[in-house]
Amino acid sequence: MIDGLQHGYIQVNGIRMHYVAAGEGPPLLLLHGFPEFWYSWRHQIAALSRHFTVIAPDMRGYNETDKPNWGYEVDVLVSDMIELLHRFGYERAIVVGHDWGGAIAWALAITYPHRVERLIVLNCPHPALFTQALRSNPRQMLRSLYFGLFQLPWLPEALIRANDYALIDQIFRGQSIRKDAFSAEDIEMFKDAISKPGALTAALNWYRAVGRGGGLSLRRGVENRIETPTLLIWGEEDQALGKELTYNTDQFVSNLQVRYIPQCSHWVQQEQPELVNRYIIEFLDDLIEKERLIASDDQ
Repeated sequence: MIDGLQHGYIQVNGIRMHYVAAGEGPPLLLLHGFPEFWYSWRHQIAALSRHFTVIAPDMRGYNETDKPNWGYEVDVLVSDMIELLHRFGYERAIVVGHDWGGAIAWALAITYPHRVERLIVLNCPHPALFTQALRSNPRQMLRSLYFGLFQLPWLPEALIRANDYALIDQIFRGQSIRKDAFSAEDIEMFKDAISKPGALTAALNWYRAVGRGGGLSLRRGVENRIETPTLLIWGEEDQALGKELTYNTDQFVSNLQVRYIPQCSHWVQQEQPELVNRYIIEFLDDLIEKERLIASDDQ
């Protein structure tokens, strides 16, 4: 599927984490969201591994990574990624996150700015703006009602498992603008990942931890402006997160670029991979050129 793709396992923060890696060069970390796994980045791994060492983990609780009954608070999920980089021998990395992975990417840049070389977030608002919207934006309140549903025991699991995980197909194909972005094989891979023993409950535990206050430490830090150069990519037809959540992001990010993609859903990097890859590479062009010059000098 992807040339040179390496699967591996590594002990991180008390769990065994599965990852895929490809390429050579500066480290670039890809963080997926719900209900996904590393495969969501298949189009980006192929393109970005030409310039970077790309590492795409299955996040805590997902797919082939361990699924403990603890550790789904934001600060633990952030420390998972810090430890992952440390185990690979890196102090800093380019961090790219989508959906829940975007929330962890924001948190990394807020709480460990010296660890983030560049920040790229796809369809996930800055946590301060999201918190504000949940208090003052009726439209976003309605869009986020599923957060409340996910706090319940067993019922969300039953709904998602029903009819051979039919809701997974609806989440991806039903919400996407380009239906052909997801093949039948793609949907089966997502179903297989979320149906692994313990995976569905672990994925929902990310939401339940926030419901218990597991995101409070992040919200306490949102007053801090992010100085790290940041790219925000946004599919405009996101059914879960309104485009207005991107407005005024520059209040919190001093060096910000925003790229909107019209006629594109929440699943932006899978629905418009060529455009997303182009925007990412353009944003990282100076780093790519720097590495090219270093390689040329070494020869």
